[in-house]
Amino acid sequence: MRFTFRVIPLLLVLGSCGSPPKPPTVDESTKRPVNSAMAVDLQVCKAELQNTRILANESGRMAAHATATLERVAAGQKAIAALQAALPLASTSNAVFTIHFDFGSTHVVVPPDVAASVIENARTAPLVLLRGRTDGVTDSPVESRIARERAVAVRAYLVSAGVDPARIRVTYQPAGDHAAENSSPTGQGMNRRVEIEVYRALPVAMGSSVAALP
Repeated sequence: MRFTFRVIPLLLVLGSCGSPPKPPTVDESTKRPVNSAMAVDLQVCKAELQNTRILANESGRMAAHATATLERVAAGQKAIAALQAALPLASTSNAVFTIHFDFGSTHVVVPPDVAASVIENARTAPLVLLRGRTDGVTDSPVESRIARERAVAVRAYLVSAGVDPARIRVTYQPAGDHAAENSSPTGQGMNRRVEIEVYRALPVAMGSSVAALP
């Protein structure tokens, strides 16, 4: 009996040592619902708000850049308009200039005030037609030579002034087609001439007597 009473307490002690420990208790009041639907929506809203702010700032910078670019373009257009307004208006109509010669001469003498206008118009015209004339009353080899050489001399004068020779055509008439009464020295002086016809628009047809000279 003594043995029995000694063994039972020992068995109770051993049995209590072999039982598993109880898990710790958790305070439910301190738990945070990190993965709850509301928390996820809140994080998404915060991210979208940040992206919206970034886009708004970027749009503001782009708008400022576009405004500055438009202002520079407008300023450039005003500058171009001012320069164009300061330039002299080019003539849009055809013009005729007359160069007179001394008796028997082919030497070109152009008054300075006439020269500036002739050269300015001839440089920009698509066609310049030269017509050589004399004060002769009948066709002759001498009159033909003088009329032709006067036209050629004016052509050389224009080319030396910068007129494109490819746009110059030359014709001549040894007698007749007088500009003034040919019976007086004054009239004869007006008939000894080369007419410089400056065309802003090319004529529909040109006479067969017009020739291009080298």
